[in-house]
Amino acid sequence: MKQYDKHMHTTEHILNQTMVQMFGCNRSFSNHLERKKSKCDYHFDRALSTEEEEQITAKVNEMLQMNLPVTAEEMPREEAAKEFDLEKLPDAAGEVIRIVRVGEYDACPCIGDHVENTSEVESFRMVSSDFNEGVLRIRFKIKRA
Repeated sequence: MKQYDKHMHTTEHILNQTMVQMFGCNRSFSNHLERKKSKCDYHFDRALSTEEEEQITAKVNEMLQMNLPVTAEEMPREEAAKEFDLEKLPDAAGEVIRIVRVGEYDACPCIGDHVENTSEVESFRMVSSDFNEGVLRIRFKIKRA
């Protein structure tokens, strides 16, 4: 199993759900999560405005500050496929799928490590975003509590 920084990984879940809710896009199709700085790539049709970057940042920080529990549950693959896109899961995920929930804000199949509560991440900061050939890249940093 690929090891991610659990603080960044949990923040990525919140960022993904924020993008889905604000823009109706899919979750990131590619990401690179490191302790110091991370990035998420989205299929998108344009660059973000400064106002949109600020709105995304505000929403992610709002969710982090809600002290949401981060939990995992297992469900049969067939049941999970009815509710979630399983395309990104490796074949080795098997017939029982792990669903990670960030409070009631986000839920998705995931095999990575996460914090136990969003209070473990103090804040999110978008470092930059850019758009190139149908891909919106968001780079971000976090401050740990």
